[in-house]
Amino acid sequence: MESILEPATKMQQSDRGIRLSFSTSNDGLMLKKIQAVHVPDGRAIDVRPLLHIVEDILSFAAPGGDAIVETGKQATGTEAFQHQTNYQTNITDMLETLSFLIDRISIEMARKCSETMEEHATTMSILSMVSNYPWDAKLVIALSAFAVNYGEFWLLAQCYNSNQLAKNLAILKQVPGILQRSTMLKSQFDTIKDLITAMLDIAKCLVEFKEIPSNYVTEDFAAAVSAAMDHIPVAIYWTIRSMLATASQITGLSGSENEFLSSLESWELSSLVHKLSSMHSHLVGLLAICHKQIDERKFIEAYQNLQYLFNAAQIDNSKVLKALINPKDDPLPLVDGANKKRVSVDVLRKRNVLLLISDLDILQDEVVILQQIYEESRRQSNSLDQNPYELVWLPVLDSSVSLSKIKQRKFENLAATMTWFTLHHPSLLNRAVFRFIKEEWRFEQKPIVVVLDPQGRVTCSNAIHMMWIWGNLAFPFTIAKEDALWKAETLTLDFLVDGIDPVILKWISEERFIFLYGGEDIEWIRNFTHTVKTVARACGIAMEMVYVGKKNPKENIRRNMAIINEEKLSHCLPDITAIWYFWIRIESMWNSKHQLGKADENDPITQEIMTLLSYDGSEGYGWALLSKGSTEFTRAKGTTFLTCLSDYDLWAEDVQTKGLVLAIHDYFLLNPTPHHCNQLVLPGTADRLPEMVTCSECQRTMERYILYHCCDE
Repeated sequence: MESILEPATKMQQSDRGIRLSFSTSNDGLMLKKIQAVHVPDGRAIDVRPLLHIVEDILSFAAPGGDAIVETGKQATGTEAFQHQTNYQTNITDMLETLSFLIDRISIEMARKCSETMEEHATTMSILSMVSNYPWDAKLVIALSAFAVNYGEFWLLAQCYNSNQLAKNLAILKQVPGILQRSTMLKSQFDTIKDLITAMLDIAKCLVEFKEIPSNYVTEDFAAAVSAAMDHIPVAIYWTIRSMLATASQITGLSGSENEFLSSLESWELSSLVHKLSSMHSHLVGLLAICHKQIDERKFIEAYQNLQYLFNAAQIDNSKVLKALINPKDDPLPLVDGANKKRVSVDVLRKRNVLLLISDLDILQDEVVILQQIYEESRRQSNSLDQNPYELVWLPVLDSSVSLSKIKQRKFENLAATMTWFTLHHPSLLNRAVFRFIKEEWRFEQKPIVVVLDPQGRVTCSNAIHMMWIWGNLAFPFTIAKEDALWKAETLTLDFLVDGIDPVILKWISEERFIFLYGGEDIEWIRNFTHTVKTVARACGIAMEMVYVGKKNPKENIRRNMAIINEEKLSHCLPDITAIWYFWIRIESMWNSKHQLGKADENDPITQEIMTLLSYDGSEGYGWALLSKGSTEFTRAKGTTFLTCLSDYDLWAEDVQTKGLVLAIHDYFLLNPTPHHCNQLVLPGTADRLPEMVTCSECQRTMERYILYHCCDE
């Protein structure tokens, strides 16, 4: 067997009579010969527009039984015409330079295919013609020349029945012979189609290598680039060789005497398909390594750029917001929740911007309360030139994981409920932004609100606790404002319930006795409310009761509310959202204090907050708080309070001298529970929790545990 690397000088025979040799050693020798005719002159050329046109030609002219039988369909498609027209403006100047060379190569291919040819010599001849061009340009130029001949042939075939000029030319080129045998030749056409696909894959891969930014070509992936450069010249050789083989087979089929490819010819085409596919797979693997390392460098650069922007002085917030919200240069990355139209990030320029950062598990209750706060700010700003702040939802999802259809629908449903600005799609946040939000702003699972002033400076890394506690009173949501609000605050009943239920605020203003009570056990609730009513009648005092449920209310709390209302046991907060809001405010009070570094157990507000949280977190029947007006109150666990009320006769006389609240409070002091078991469940993560917490009842240091909790009720 004669090697394809040796010229066929001893015998004049077609290459179809020579078996192809695909050995690695031969490719190694071939590499040296190919590199010997590679003499680039430094010219820069972007061949992607040319490759697009070539791909269109080869796609529309692809052989196949259906494409030939249904003549005329591909040639008259307006969509195809418009698609190709898009490239014309970019390619006109290039073709003025390359058209003569493309024509020379196409003539060389056509001439050799009609002769007894030596494909290796022809391939090397074509490589010599493009010796001054970069590697990717060599292949695309050669592929363009192939597409000219190939496209002309199939254009005649497709127009044969609809255009007399095409029909006459087709007859001269013996095209009708192929048309008549199209069904019998389908398997051969399919093999040719596969080979053309493999050629295009190699060309596109080489263009991608060329488009790797030179500033990222460093020692980090020098090995991958070096390996690619060892394979690219050989891949180009075999792709051009495949063009010649394809052209030769089409020319051979044009003769009326040739109905089938010989077994050797079929093996040759199939072997070339396999060889190019293997080369492509290897190059794609090397390209993936390069892209991975480039992406890593870009990721580091983007992350460092975010750090720099947030630490450097800015004229306004434009650069910060574009780096954060629009790193992918989408012209309209946001959706205006008011009208659901896409808008530019420029709508936020020089504004106070609140970034609502969450995953897709943000609670509907959170959205509802934020909606109320946001709409209130809009109503308050009617007398102002503009709104005091803009709210933007950034859905933070791992960009390395594609968005499933379920999550896509969940995102769309959430965005539809928001009247503020939302990100058009979670994928607009790149990996660097994802890491920045997680590490710099310490986002984990619970939503946070990061506040940026008009210059893009972070004035508060999480203002959501301020918003839950004070709403728009906390504007501009700075640390200084939060500190000032706490200095002016005392823990009163109206502060605990705020504007959650106007009925309670009315009772407070009327100086009524009010019981707030919570828990899950409906039998304890029935017993407690019955006992309160009995004591109220005995004292001759009107007492109001309000059920506030439990933190993270579930279906059992909803059932309790229904029973309480149906049996008229007491008043309830208006709905589940109101119950959630009552508890999230108390939890936020602790978070806010802790965030400011002022969660001191000697602080009376902190003490009461932790007591209420321990009541809610402890096992048992429930708890209750009795208040008169706004400032006078006492509280205890459910069993303790129930025992106190049952022992009414023991402290009844004190009501006349001390008043109801103080009489009950003194009873608690004189009758401490013999034992207790309090659990305080604090929000947050282990690194943010206090090292030591004292029990609200006995003042001893509580044992510390880490609780992992999941409840899908």
